[in-house]
Amino acid sequence: MKKSRIANGVFWIEEPEADLRMLCGAPADVVKHLMRGGYITGAEKNGVVFETGPNAILLSDVSIQNGEFSNLAEFPVLQMLYRQGLIIPNHPNNTGRKPLIIGAEDQVQAQRDYIYRGNYGLVSTEELVAAGVPKKRAAELMRIKTHFAFGRIRDPEELIDFRIVRNEPVEVFPGVDIERVAINTYRISTQTDYVEVSLTIDRNSSYEPPYQLGQNKIKSEYFSIVHTGEGDGWDIHRPCMASIVVFQGRVYLIDAGPSVHHTLNALGISVNEIAGIFHTHAHDDHFAGLTSLVRADHKLAYYATPMVRASVMKKLSALMSFPEEQFKKFFDTHDLVEGEWNMIDGLEVRPVYSPHPVETTIMFFRALWENDYKTYAHFADITSFEVLDTVMTGKNDVSRKLKDEIVANYLTPVDVKKLDIGGGMIHGRAEDFRDDTSGRIVLSHKATALTLAEKEIGANSSFGMRDVLIPTSVGAVALSGLEILQKHFPMVPDHELLMLSNCPARTHSVGTILVKKGEVNRSVLLLLNGLADVIDTERGVNNTMTAGAFLGEMSGLLAQESPRTYRAASFVNVLEIPAGMFLEFIERNGMGDLMGRFLEAKHFLEGTELLGDRIAGDKLTNIVQTVTERTIKRGERLKVTNQLLFVVDGAVSVVCGEKEIEEAGPFDVIGEECVLNLDQCNHTFRATRTTRVYAIPVAELADIPIVRWKLLEHFNRRRRLCNAIYQA
Repeated sequence: MKKSRIANGVFWIEEPEADLRMLCGAPADVVKHLMRGGYITGAEKNGVVFETGPNAILLSDVSIQNGEFSNLAEFPVLQMLYRQGLIIPNHPNNTGRKPLIIGAEDQVQAQRDYIYRGNYGLVSTEELVAAGVPKKRAAELMRIKTHFAFGRIRDPEELIDFRIVRNEPVEVFPGVDIERVAINTYRISTQTDYVEVSLTIDRNSSYEPPYQLGQNKIKSEYFSIVHTGEGDGWDIHRPCMASIVVFQGRVYLIDAGPSVHHTLNALGISVNEIAGIFHTHAHDDHFAGLTSLVRADHKLAYYATPMVRASVMKKLSALMSFPEEQFKKFFDTHDLVEGEWNMIDGLEVRPVYSPHPVETTIMFFRALWENDYKTYAHFADITSFEVLDTVMTGKNDVSRKLKDEIVANYLTPVDVKKLDIGGGMIHGRAEDFRDDTSGRIVLSHKATALTLAEKEIGANSSFGMRDVLIPTSVGAVALSGLEILQKHFPMVPDHELLMLSNCPARTHSVGTILVKKGEVNRSVLLLLNGLADVIDTERGVNNTMTAGAFLGEMSGLLAQESPRTYRAASFVNVLEIPAGMFLEFIERNGMGDLMGRFLEAKHFLEGTELLGDRIAGDKLTNIVQTVTERTIKRGERLKVTNQLLFVVDGAVSVVCGEKEIEEAGPFDVIGEECVLNLDQCNHTFRATRTTRVYAIPVAELADIPIVRWKLLEHFNRRRRLCNAIYQA
């Protein structure tokens, strides 16, 4: 039996005698990792060309690790069904064998429902009508959907086999057993051999992307488009099709594909700087990055038509096994009216329907300038005219009218148009746009190089390239030092803040050490834009700070050696405030008495996984001001209500029934169910030694998406530990 490491938390198990090729772990873009590693290759049988690849998937026991989805089996299953040929009529690999998904019962069920929604989106006329689609149009959209689905909506069991694994061996292939030996650790065995895999990734690691992105520094224009993805779900070299719209200094995403946080990091953009996302549809190559967007300290605006939003909510709800209403705990939803121009703070967007297996809209953007509008069109995903004829022509009056409407929308001339030219049954073709009179056409959503014919029609783009539609005439629009300082010190007169903001601002390149551990920092640095890493190898701290954070605050103000290193994670601009000046500013504005306690608590929270990572500086300042300290005696039981507790020193035993499932030590949290408003746990807490804790009111944390997301991961892990005790 062969075991190979593919990437963080991902392994390949192969047993040739049983014809077992098992993918263990299925995070975003895992198919691309398999392609890069040579585990998916081209093959030919009986004159039919196809791909090799896995025939089974072992799921992680936990759905989220370090804020990212652990189980996204949609694309691996599609690869098996279509690119390996398991579902294609008369294909030599269509032998009746189905893809096999293996794992814990809750994860198997979640994947079943998520793949179902990923294949079809909304699955009935009634669901479309409930999403606001008129009944007659809903019937036509459902007819189109069933055409893409080969005539009918199928239950997942018709396409996939599912196998539940508990704590005893289960035969998954002839002569091959699998059993769980610990949380997220499995043993795969035959009569003569066995291997073990752990699908847990380290706290300070992540699921890495299959490609490398160069660092870019974006210049803010009045209205511009930044091209951040030109590939598709199979392109091993580039991110999936996506763009960023920059308008009046605000940053909007169009779609959130896999590894979107790596895209943002490469551009030096914090999730906290994103104003919102425009969403075209729910396929994983446009959907899988949603978890990165909830890693913000505020709800991002979410813009989509009601039918697209309904499809996305149902898919995310299935994947996470939580009610659809939870979506609004993480995003501030704004419904767009299909076919009309919707005004969003001066930027106008017009979504229009595009035929696809799931609910999809292409989007037009425009801004008024001089005597006309400047326009950008983002066409992901579209259908070729040939397929459109097959789907629509001659069906009925509604079909013919809708087809004319779709073609007219596709061929609308704009200043810049970005096209899906992926081809096949469900994507567009460049040839259909040969006579398009748009000013510039960008060809996208394709894994292979452009053909000569395609080069005659449009251009390709590379990561970070921009199309400037309206240049700025007043310099980059960004948060100034004064605006950031006003958020930190709202009660301090502006003339005092202007003094600080007049300090020198400097730009540093990626990798520059801004504050070095063990050295006394002579200045306090205010991060104006970009990202900075906070590193302390002794404590295992590796957090990221965003615009508005103070770096080296404790070292500078207390004239102490810095206990951590602060390093530029992107191109950054920092305001260098001399420590003496900052200290005098604090004293003369009546904050000196609180400085020691405040800095101690703030420094502590910056080192925690929960509040030290990607929380805006002013928001962390406000949270620190609500912190209260408490000491618990050894053996004392804790009742946690309406607050979250951080262990500062000492230890707290987390008890399920009468058994300890883990010990919470310094920097760990307890009471996560209070923030999440959940009561589905059976654990209690008891101090195992004299313990000091910081308490933060629930009201300060409940509406911070990144906090809720991390606590949900924390809660599910402890609940699984409890369940394991009861099952044992």
